Amino acid sequence: MDVAELLGWRKPIEQALEAHFRDLKRTARKEHPDLVPFVEAVSEFTLRGGKRFRACLLLAGHHLAGGVDQRSVLPAAAALETFQSWMLVHDDIMDHGETRRGGPTMHVAMAKLHGRRKLSGGDADFGQAMAITLGDLLEPSSVRLFLSCRAPDARIRSLMEEYRSMTERTAYGQVLDVLNGVRPVASVHEKDVLTVHRLKSAVYTVSSPLRMGAILAGAPRATLDMLQQVGDDLGIAFQLRDDMLGAREVPGEEGEKSANDLYEGKRTLLVVHAYAHAGRDGRRSLEKVLGNPLATPEQFEDAITVLEETGSFAYSEQRIQQLVRRANARIERSNLGPGRKALLRSIGDLLTNRTK
Repeated sequence: MDVAELLGWRKPIEQALEAHFRDLKRTARKEHPDLVPFVEAVSEFTLRGGKRFRACLLLAGHHLAGGVDQRSVLPAAAALETFQSWMLVHDDIMDHGETRRGGPTMHVAMAKLHGRRKLSGGDADFGQAMAITLGDLLEPSSVRLFLSCRAPDARIRSLMEEYRSMTERTAYGQVLDVLNGVRPVASVHEKDVLTVHRLKSAVYTVSSPLRMGAILAGAPRATLDMLQQVGDDLGIAFQLRDDMLGAREVPGEEGEKSANDLYEGKRTLLVVHAYAHAGRDGRRSLEKVLGNPLATPEQFEDAITVLEETGSFAYSEQRIQQLVRRANARIERSNLGPGRKALLRSIGDLLTNRTK
């Protein structure tokens, strides 16, 4: 298997998701007809777009560990997409996001539904409350899909333990991320940023998906440990690249600025490094934008200039390359065959050399 063949599984993954949501809609209708439009909303949100990286990485982990029948683990791959939707719905509320994958975020969509139906109470309150609940609905969707895999019971139990660990560690990462966001920038250090990236991003984006696929193939402990280490390195590098791309995004019209990391006040490595190396004026330029959705385009450009002049983009790039080299060294030392090593290296390249 190569990367092109791996990405060719995206269509079957989406077909598995479509079948899952059809089944969920039937279940909801039996409980109460009013539930159906809300199941349709989470279905549309999940199927709206996305690269399906996590689902494909589960299939990759299955292949790397010697798994042959990829279709037998498609439900688990699809489960990672409903899991991500759950995370995104809640993240968008916390970040005050308005758009996601070319459409409204869930809380915005629900607020609009409230307005169209002319229901009592405030649109925004209803939108947020319903989005939180619908995000919660996606969590048992993941469990349902995991449990429907065709695999020995012992492997399903190990899969569910990995899911528990992934969910717990992702939540820990979110707690630390929120906490970093309200601390003075000067008190947040590189190790704090990388810890959040490891727990919040690397675990559920790379290492756990790879491990889940390998678990379903019956991988030995040594292989699972290697995939954890490689996945953590590549996952942190993936998020550092995401931060670099996110910082340069030009904010949209009024009300859409929260799509940019600077306006959200995120303590990325770019920001932490720049703040530590900037002079007084540079720090002031950053402070005017960080967490300030009303900052002007000119103030935004000034902040980007500070990131550039302090070498923060270059430093983040350096850290990405260090992590990729370490991951590749781990791959080379592993017991994987040449073809499987090449696939894992190619996955690292795909994750860390993105331009969008």
